[in-house]
Amino acid sequence: MWRHAPRADDGPVTDIITGLQMSPLELLALLGTLALVTARWLPPAARPPVTIAAGSAVVLSAIVLGVLGIRWQLLPVLAAAALALPFALAPLIRRLVRRRIGSRPARRARWWVALPGTVVCVALAASGPAAAWAFPVPVFPEPTGRFAVGTRVLQWTDPDRPETATPDPGDRRMVVVQLWYPARQSPAGTRRAQYLGRTEPEARTVAEGLARYVGLPGFLLDGAPRARGRAVPDAPVADGGERFPVVLFSPGLGGVRTQNTAWAEELASNGYVVAALDHPYDSATVVLADGRTVGTAVTSTGDDEEDNARAAETARIRAADLSFILSQLVRLDRAGGDGPLAGRLETDRAAVTGHSLGGAAALQAARQDHRFAVVVDLDGYPRDPERLPLPQPVLALTQAIGPGTDPRYLPRLTEVLKLSTSAGYRLTVPGAAHLTFTDAPLYLPPVPSLVGSLGRTESTRVVAAATLAFLGATLRHGPGDPAAGDVSRDLASYGELTVHRSADNH
Repeated sequence: MWRHAPRADDGPVTDIITGLQMSPLELLALLGTLALVTARWLPPAARPPVTIAAGSAVVLSAIVLGVLGIRWQLLPVLAAAALALPFALAPLIRRLVRRRIGSRPARRARWWVALPGTVVCVALAASGPAAAWAFPVPVFPEPTGRFAVGTRVLQWTDPDRPETATPDPGDRRMVVVQLWYPARQSPAGTRRAQYLGRTEPEARTVAEGLARYVGLPGFLLDGAPRARGRAVPDAPVADGGERFPVVLFSPGLGGVRTQNTAWAEELASNGYVVAALDHPYDSATVVLADGRTVGTAVTSTGDDEEDNARAAETARIRAADLSFILSQLVRLDRAGGDGPLAGRLETDRAAVTGHSLGGAAALQAARQDHRFAVVVDLDGYPRDPERLPLPQPVLALTQAIGPGTDPRYLPRLTEVLKLSTSAGYRLTVPGAAHLTFTDAPLYLPPVPSLVGSLGRTESTRVVAAATLAFLGATLRHGPGDPAAGDVSRDLASYGELTVHRSADNH
């Protein structure tokens, strides 16, 4: 079965072999290398044609990949080919020389002398597909909703708020936001949106910033900038004049606006407009419209009390960002036909969501700004120091609570959910880890402690489906609407559900 993982440049779409996570050219280089390595062990009559064919395949695929861009995962394969090629060609050259000068046949190396080299080369070649499997080019799932998906990136400046991360008193807070929205179906072959950025250079800058933020070598994440999502940049909004509920999203600490692209595309295909934020000086790397790159200014001090205070302040700034972006979306909707989304945004039915620290910011934004009708917290520890009621229904999706979980997390989250004067839901997703609630399972090694044990595609499916079940019952339809369904029943199908209803809380 073939899957499609497009490159980030203007070159051809790269097909990915399921499981191996290698393109046809990469697979050709791998098979050619293995043939070169094992040619010595073939019957004498088969060695010359196999060596020539395999060598040609490796050289040609390496040249083409060199033009398109060689992934680091293929370097061990090419190293094995470089080691094997001289030994594979030497017998052919000697045979040719013997025919010309009539010398006696040279003796072949003993098998026990050749075996260690063969083992080393096979091990090198095998490490290539293993690395490609561990760090693949992410393949985004096809959205299941009835709408195609469009996307666009905007940047807004809040004239009323100074930028506290810089010493310049004239700086004002800027926020980059990416919208995913229901769109018309684009013609076949239309280029889809670059993952992690508007362009390939921006995507690579962001990927390197993310790797640097978590302490990884930048090359390990070089697959992510090669990917494209399922949305089409600046696609026309869906026909019909329907107005779409708005969902704002704040990423985790150091996270970026695109970190939940699969989730956002699935929501948009089901009739929502998702607005995901980059928070400058907090997100790992933000590329502004003028080309400037802003890195994170958030660092750990090693002092829990000080770090908690900094996290609370960061959540406060993010909450203000979320309210500002909602105001901008209200203006965008009222643009009088000047923008493609004018008159199509249901801004009085808005959800505020976030992952990790973004979830904390979402909770705080909802408490301060009652224009937000519902809240979704994706495994975020609440940071708001105030203990005030939340008038909105709240859904908290969490990983399994275990011995390694901060013992303060569950009591604090339960306290916040009980403050909801509507209903508070905690859905514990079996097999989930903290990064399950992002795109990370699509391109990081499937290590359960890192990305959970649900699998690459199931992780994104479960998180999006649970979110849609909650939004459908609380935001799109509302209480008492027969179409809303039973939110408790629907959520319980995705994990262990705990409900705190207003009658129980107050």
